[in-house]
Amino acid sequence: MISLVIIACLLIAIVTIYQYRQQAKDYHESRLETKEEQIMLSIDYVLKGTTYEVTTENLQYIFRDAIYEIADIQNVNFNIYDLDGEIIKSSRPQLVYNGYATQLSTEVLDNLYNSPNKRYVAYQHAAGNSYQSLYVYITDARFKPIGILNIPYFEDDSLTNRELEEFLYRLVIVYVFMIIIAVFLAYFVSTYITKSLKTISDKLHETQLTKGDQKIYIKDPSDELRHLIEAYNGMIDKLAESAVKLAKSEREQAWREMAKQVAHEIKNPLTPMRLSVQSFERRFDPADPNVHTKVSEFCETLIQQIDTMSSIASAFSSFANMPAQQNETLDVVSVVKLALDIFKEEKIIYRPQQDELIAKLDRTQLVRIITNLVKNALQAIPEGKEPKILVSVFAEGDAIKIQVADNGIGILEENKDKIFEPKFTTKTSGMGLGLGMVKNIVETYKGTITFTSKQNTGTVFTVTFPKEKEL
Repeated sequence: MISLVIIACLLIAIVTIYQYRQQAKDYHESRLETKEEQIMLSIDYVLKGTTYEVTTENLQYIFRDAIYEIADIQNVNFNIYDLDGEIIKSSRPQLVYNGYATQLSTEVLDNLYNSPNKRYVAYQHAAGNSYQSLYVYITDARFKPIGILNIPYFEDDSLTNRELEEFLYRLVIVYVFMIIIAVFLAYFVSTYITKSLKTISDKLHETQLTKGDQKIYIKDPSDELRHLIEAYNGMIDKLAESAVKLAKSEREQAWREMAKQVAHEIKNPLTPMRLSVQSFERRFDPADPNVHTKVSEFCETLIQQIDTMSSIASAFSSFANMPAQQNETLDVVSVVKLALDIFKEEKIIYRPQQDELIAKLDRTQLVRIITNLVKNALQAIPEGKEPKILVSVFAEGDAIKIQVADNGIGILEENKDKIFEPKFTTKTSGMGLGLGMVKNIVETYKGTITFTSKQNTGTVFTVTFPKEKEL
């Protein structure tokens, strides 16, 4: 908008200057023609009333005094030349005495002779000024050329230039005012447009497939914004449908994966149990004097496999049983210390940075988090290496952080993205549910769990919970 105003101002200024100059040119041409016509009528009148023979040689006598009378009456100076370009008479005698323009150039004579209407206007310079100079033949009663009339015409554009300057000055004032208005209009229009676009942009940033997204409602939008809003609202409807389908698909997929994992884990102890029963059936002899010992060994094997199956069922049950938000106000420092007392390991170092940190958590679930992280840390340390586990609790802003650092083998780069998956594990035993369960518990309480790891150096897990705000 501002650019259009400035361009319009420049175009109008250029057109105005061109128009003024064109008008001035037309005015001077018209005025010169008028002066020419009036002087020619006066010359014809003198020629008709003279007693001299109308010839080139007698022009100096015919117009000896008449030239001054004509110049005074018409208020314009002029010169009379013979046909060869020599000056005969001038209304300004000093012109002859100074030797100024006493001889016409060959160019002027040729252009005048070759002109269709025997009239030629040249633009000349004298004393640093530019002027028009008209040349036309003076004829006798039989229209035979006997001399050349020259009318120097100096263009006075001072009045026109003042008018032009005044007009341009007013134009600049008007357009400066218009530019100021355009700035304010552009600001308010752009603010109105960008306000609606900002609303749409914010909604687009907030749009998530797994979250209930709100539609956009704007009062009296423009046609373009209305189409954009309708497209966005239509996309929200489709996203809602897709989210439902995706959630259903994910639940079905999760149940299928869980069923496969449960079946696989249960089959592992069933196979040795079957082999043990078959072997006992083939070798059982009631008369064997060691029959009681063999039955005892057989029962011990079955009990061991049954305990394995029981631990598998307990692990899956613990993972599936998501913690409820009980919002129990507790001291994280003391609860973590209580959880670490279970291990009775001298190599587990506990360093709380505050004596007390209050948060709303479930005591049992917090103990489960610490237990699983410390257990994983102990299992990550290879045999033959002295274990060293450091547990820290500290506050950072409005958050409480628990860090568990070990000097184990670290986590491979290709495993970092899978570390929290429910069935992922790098150990030969266990089902890989510990870290997945910890992540579920932490996120239930609006917390986060992250880790940093360096191969053959160790891993640091960081759990972050919101701190209980003081009243």
